[in-house]
Amino acid sequence: MTVMWDLPDYDGHEAVHFFHDNDTGLSAIIALHSTHLGPGAGGTRFWHYENRETAVTDALRLSRGMSFKNALADLPLGGGKAVILADRNRTKTPEMMAAFGRMIDSVGGRYVTAEDVGISTADMVEVSKQTRYVSGLPVSNSDHAGGDPGPFTAKGVYLGVKAAVAHKLGKTDMDGVHVAIQGVGSVGGGLARLLAKDGARLSIADINREHALSLAGEIGAEVVGLDEIMRLEADVFSPNALGAILDKVSIAHLNVPIVAGGANNQLATPEDGQRLFDRQILFAPDYVINSGGIISVGLEYLGDSDVDDVNARVDRIPGRLTEIWEQSASQKLPSAIVADNMAQRLIGRA
Repeated sequence: MTVMWDLPDYDGHEAVHFFHDNDTGLSAIIALHSTHLGPGAGGTRFWHYENRETAVTDALRLSRGMSFKNALADLPLGGGKAVILADRNRTKTPEMMAAFGRMIDSVGGRYVTAEDVGISTADMVEVSKQTRYVSGLPVSNSDHAGGDPGPFTAKGVYLGVKAAVAHKLGKTDMDGVHVAIQGVGSVGGGLARLLAKDGARLSIADINREHALSLAGEIGAEVVGLDEIMRLEADVFSPNALGAILDKVSIAHLNVPIVAGGANNQLATPEDGQRLFDRQILFAPDYVINSGGIISVGLEYLGDSDVDDVNARVDRIPGRLTEIWEQSASQKLPSAIVADNMAQRLIGRA
């Protein structure tokens, strides 16, 4: 029988909580990777998983990523993540969100949640009626950060893409740079709009083709198929959907010098970072480039929700990436390993 400690993505996690609410049918997992720097902070993912082990694996990987993300963003927060096991119809009710809020509250402040895939600001409002350990809530003052963290994530990814282009291609602007974007939801769509303003040439793909076509009409992008986007000849491949898309097969077919996008856990295995490095493809570690959202909700929860402070911290993302790439070159190590080593030192696991 497989137990938690035998799973390949178990990484000394401090706790993994399993919950079920009989009245609403809600099942959820809260994984805490590290609280060394503070309460484990990370969003809640609402997703239909084919089996429970896949859900556990997602929670383990995502919570570890949040430990590293918060550490490298210089936030006094640890790493945690929640996944709600949705049914095939993605049934979601206020009562389910209320039950989930009570689940979070029962962890006693060791976990702080916010939005992630499938969860809206309205859902966080329902959760907040049951617990105070929640962020990403609406604000009435535009000078304060709050609500949907997606725009801050998109801004950080945009700045990271520009930094990667400058570092690898020596270009100080994005005019004419070809970026292939996989997934144009909140983050990928925001990234596409920002790049379009800079004159970048954009190819986009999304599981919702109608949405992709609408966005393409708005910003002048080309829509390609999901099976084509990763094989395009371009300057940048930017994954902004779900993770584990960079593996032995897909990396062999990449036709770009740069991979930089907002999706979590882009590498299917640790060895895939080495594969990118061996092909001399510059990789932006996902939990560094996509940290804008947690910076926003983290500062909101900590009581420092001034939007100028959030933007100032997001503006530091390119500098952190450049530091990682420079160490990668000098140490002859993949950027993913360099970033992991930095984060592990910060959370006391060097």
